[in-house]
Amino acid sequence: AAGVESKGSPGDAADPTSKKVRRTSWGCAFILVNNCFQSAAYFGLSTNLVNYLKVQLHSGSKAAANSVTNWQGTSGIAPLAAAFLADSFLGRYWTITLFVLVSVAGYGVVTASAWAALESAVFYAGLYLVGLGGALQPVMASFGADQFDVEADDEERGRQSSFFNWFYLSLTVGSLVGGTVLVWVQSAHGWRLGYGIPALLSVVAVALFLAGTGAYGRHQPPGGSPLTRITQVVVAAARKCDVETPTDAALLHERDGDDGMSEILGSRRLAHTNQFRSLDKAAVETPGDKARPVSPWRLCTVTQVEELKCVLRLLPVWACGIIFAAAYTQVSTTFILQGDTLDPRIGSFHVPAAVLTVFDTLSVMLWVPLYDRAIVPLARRLTGHRRGFTQLTRMGVGFVILTVAMLAAGMLEVARRRVVARNGTYRGTDGAEYVPLSIFWQVPQYVVLGAAEVFTFIGQMEFFYDQAPDAMRSICSGLARAAFALGNYASSALVSVVVSVTTSGGRPGWIPDDINDGHLDYFFWLLAMLCVGNFGGYLLVTRWYNYKKTAD
Repeated sequence: AAGVESKGSPGDAADPTSKKVRRTSWGCAFILVNNCFQSAAYFGLSTNLVNYLKVQLHSGSKAAANSVTNWQGTSGIAPLAAAFLADSFLGRYWTITLFVLVSVAGYGVVTASAWAALESAVFYAGLYLVGLGGALQPVMASFGADQFDVEADDEERGRQSSFFNWFYLSLTVGSLVGGTVLVWVQSAHGWRLGYGIPALLSVVAVALFLAGTGAYGRHQPPGGSPLTRITQVVVAAARKCDVETPTDAALLHERDGDDGMSEILGSRRLAHTNQFRSLDKAAVETPGDKARPVSPWRLCTVTQVEELKCVLRLLPVWACGIIFAAAYTQVSTTFILQGDTLDPRIGSFHVPAAVLTVFDTLSVMLWVPLYDRAIVPLARRLTGHRRGFTQLTRMGVGFVILTVAMLAAGMLEVARRRVVARNGTYRGTDGAEYVPLSIFWQVPQYVVLGAAEVFTFIGQMEFFYDQAPDAMRSICSGLARAAFALGNYASSALVSVVVSVTTSGGRPGWIPDDINDGHLDYFFWLLAMLCVGNFGGYLLVTRWYNYKKTAD
């Protein structure tokens, strides 16, 4: 964006375009590899954490599960704190540097605790340092996207859009390595090596990020606290609630100058919009304002008012993402419950139901390059849009695909129940009861779910970055991750309500301990209906939404 400080080298003058592209490519490569290593380290620590707490720290099952949940909740909140620091005071580069060093310290404490069998308080201290230091996805994604000069070169916008695809792919590859290879190391070779490798990966990640410092050519300066600016708009508008807003937006207060920049450091001026007109009162200049020095608590610029409007426009889109996340989280809950009853045999091997989540990961790894290299160029030719699809359209496609995934899970559950009614179950060598229907019938729903992930989750990352005010991009990017966290809570609340309603009168309910006695298919149909309703609400939001425009 204009206003992002560029730091070029003297040689750039010879062939500025090619040198700029090479420099951006190197900078993004450092960011992507760093992101992959950080993701592998994080999932290498978190995936098997509950077992470490039970085996090494002698926690009970419930206490261990609660400890993991509390830690993950903290890890979900921390990105907003990191994003606030980046946008307000430190800038993205220094925020990333600070937090990755904190995460290295955390991994070091965790590893030392595993090697020396230190007190559990020491382990938890390291664990929460990791949770705090690993909260960088919104800031890291925004910093990488900053490297593209989309205002000066329209081709850069296409490369920036591709960056978000590859950024998410690097997260996925890291999570696959951490959740499989490192978990195997922990099981086969012990916790010392199993937690030592994530610590080493975190050190390498920091070294890679710092090594790329010279390749990071563009830096968004911090613009001060956005919470203060938003509060100033609300206070100024409330003070002038009786003031009439002029019909001509040119009469509203704004910084003078032809450079297109606002009073907020590093931020472009935003064009006036007609939504939320009552907030425009904050930018109405009264005779009293002219008689005294300008105070932002009494008189705000149009750009400052439009910052708040941008955030308000994002909230309905964000809310739709919460419902999407609530349905998506079935990949780690009801999908597993369903798979636990299916025939896990491949010859003499038994496939645990949780292992099938790897097909979701593999689907993402397939769909990202397919979307970036095949679907986008085709859509670009058909629609004429530089990104192939608008960001809202891309997310909407993911909403539809997720509905298909819920329908696929429901249809498999109907087929599973029919097999149970016709053939009953058999007792496996582990003593568990299984339905004579292969667990690999779950693969289609995992593959479809991965496609939905690529369209919606990556679309959210790009949308919240692009539509945020220049000085609030990290914070708004953090909203997408917060939506996923709230989706988990919404899913838990939905399950609680369903269990409460369907078990009344002594009935087993839809989701009993033995799902052969329940109706998990009804729950999947309910989720599909929620997805359809959510998509309908999303369509209304997209018709109402106005894309952000700068004054130039």
